[in-house]
Amino acid sequence: MSDETVFNRLENETSPYLLQHADNPVQWYPWGEEAFAKARTEGKPIFLSVGYSTCHWCHVMAHESFENTDVAAVLNEHFVAIKVDREERPDLDRVYMTFVQATTGQGGWPMSVWLTPDLQPFYGGTYFPPEDRWGRPGFKSILTALAKIWREDRPRVLEQGAHAVQVLRQFGGQSFAAPESAGATGSDPLSPAAIDRAFEVFRNSFDPEWGGFGGAPKFPRPAVLALLARVHAAARAHGDAARASDAAGMLLGTLRQMVAGGVHDQLGGGFHRYAVDATWHVPHFEKMLYDQAQLVCALLEGYQISGDAMLAQAARRTLDYVTRDLMSPRGGFYSAEDADSRKSQESDDHGEGAFYVWSADELREAVGPERAAVFAIHHGVFEEGNAPDGADPHGEFRGQNILLGRRTLADTARETGLPPDRVESILAACEAILFQRREKRPRPHRDQKILAAWNGQMISAFARAAQVLDEPAYAATASRAAEYILHVVWDGIAGVLHRGWCAGRKAGLAFAEDHACLVQGFLDLYEATFEIRWLKWAVDMQDGMDQLFWDASAGGYFSSSDRDPSVLVRMKEDHDGAEPSPSSLAVLNLIRLGRMLGDEARLGRAEATMRAFAGTWERAPQALPLMLAGLVDWLQPHRQVVLAGDREGAEVAALAREVRRRHLPGLVVLAADGGEGQKWLGRRQAALKAMAPVDGRAAAYVCRDFACQLPVTEPAALGTLLDGQGAG
Repeated sequence: MSDETVFNRLENETSPYLLQHADNPVQWYPWGEEAFAKARTEGKPIFLSVGYSTCHWCHVMAHESFENTDVAAVLNEHFVAIKVDREERPDLDRVYMTFVQATTGQGGWPMSVWLTPDLQPFYGGTYFPPEDRWGRPGFKSILTALAKIWREDRPRVLEQGAHAVQVLRQFGGQSFAAPESAGATGSDPLSPAAIDRAFEVFRNSFDPEWGGFGGAPKFPRPAVLALLARVHAAARAHGDAARASDAAGMLLGTLRQMVAGGVHDQLGGGFHRYAVDATWHVPHFEKMLYDQAQLVCALLEGYQISGDAMLAQAARRTLDYVTRDLMSPRGGFYSAEDADSRKSQESDDHGEGAFYVWSADELREAVGPERAAVFAIHHGVFEEGNAPDGADPHGEFRGQNILLGRRTLADTARETGLPPDRVESILAACEAILFQRREKRPRPHRDQKILAAWNGQMISAFARAAQVLDEPAYAATASRAAEYILHVVWDGIAGVLHRGWCAGRKAGLAFAEDHACLVQGFLDLYEATFEIRWLKWAVDMQDGMDQLFWDASAGGYFSSSDRDPSVLVRMKEDHDGAEPSPSSLAVLNLIRLGRMLGDEARLGRAEATMRAFAGTWERAPQALPLMLAGLVDWLQPHRQVVLAGDREGAEVAALAREVRRRHLPGLVVLAADGGEGQKWLGRRQAALKAMAPVDGRAAAYVCRDFACQLPVTEPAALGTLLDGQGAG
């Protein structure tokens, strides 16, 4: 048997996704020169497959095609096959996904793209069945047809690939700015009109019954929730009660329906990726770290706005889930858990959601028939299962129940005739028993990559929770994670940041999103702890982002640097989707840094970034909600609170608590601690040098547009000043 038939070059990789394919009969290569050289030498096109380890349809295509020896034989004979983990190489994913979306009108994973030996794409798609079915060509048919075209009409294929790259380069390098005429509005694109247009788009697509935007499938879109929270705060500050109420209604309506739905894990906490239906009932069951982080932040804002304890509890339970199931022993956070798992300890049969769903018989056996009857009423459990027919087209959940949280204790007490405290006791006992029973099931696969960007988002979530929920343990968790990330992904000798850490090795060099998310995380951690080192790290990370990714000619940030020649196009992300775009996060970070440090250059870069993308939000206001959230901050007065005194003392804590219980997006909070932190800040903002306690008591200085009022020492007086500024 030849080496070519037994050696799969993924076996020495660290990516969990690549290792899932290390035993395939397909002769996979990782992205790199060895594969490129083979394609050039043998004159073969490249088949590029991009996915990630917790992707359901990636598993399906792997089982149907990549584990199939007949399909693999065709692939190995005619192509050089390359596997890429999109989470490790978002730069490659963006380039080729842009091609696939432009040529097919849709995108997703697994992504399948055919390239020339010079890496130029000429055909692409997503999932392909192994044989022709469902009106789609089969994977083997496509391989055979493309191999024939390559043999018989190679010049045309090469021309097509070259043209595709030319178009991608034009797209990737373009400015997304509004034209000099300032676009359709005829006014400055950095004006409240841009926010008004986006708000109307979201109001028109809002589902007033179930929350969220549009119909099925329904995604959380935390960037939209962040914009709504800022619109609410700005409207309230300007006395526009109707706008404030509308924004809060959409934000809170979405959060409450999500928390009550099956997309929220009612037993273990945390949120699944999205719902396949419009009512948040039937989720796609994978759990992504970035969703947990962003939704915790949205829940915390919703809690500040409404005082709704249910939202605070959902945030706590999500943080508990992350701590329990996604935190490494050294404090970093793993990437995701799969949607699929084995259906039992004795079976190799896998199913989506198998870890999470329950039959009525299982519930009765676990908790007893009397308690199960109460539990079933409260959580929407039925003998036949509770998945709506339209949300379960393949009958995967027939006889199974996805737990819901739509009933209140009062509802269940009324229906069962039991006192509310008795219902509460029964439900708590059932949930504890079922959680422990579920823990004995085969767990979904966990992707143990530790990515800088997603960890930065989770550090933000824990740091913000420490402030809003007044829980110092969350700040300790965030600090431990930040220290770990710096230890494993920061190369102090070379002065470079890496993408992440997996299986004992650093991943490749970082991308713009890694820098942006860590800057945000460190800024939030500074405001949670007032440890100056975190603000210093935020400055250093932003400097690195500016150096590596800033587009000096058109403004905004490229997603990747120019260090890898195999990346044909440096793309700019102009969409806040499941993850925020690097440029959107950079706008928010630069505004905060500029206002914290009195740094006009950073504020200027924030403005230049918004102007670089203004054309996008003029054409499609829904594309960049997080950047528009930054525009809301930009248009508001600069508000700053400086707390003078012992940063670890009770008096500073009491003043900080008065600030943190309010919803004050755009406000920056600094500590004049009388030590190294104040000295460092004073070198950047001279006014901070003189800020000190008053008569030996910690004091708060409330400033607006760099003009400060007389300091106050009582939390109630601080609250009055904040409210008097229209902060609410």
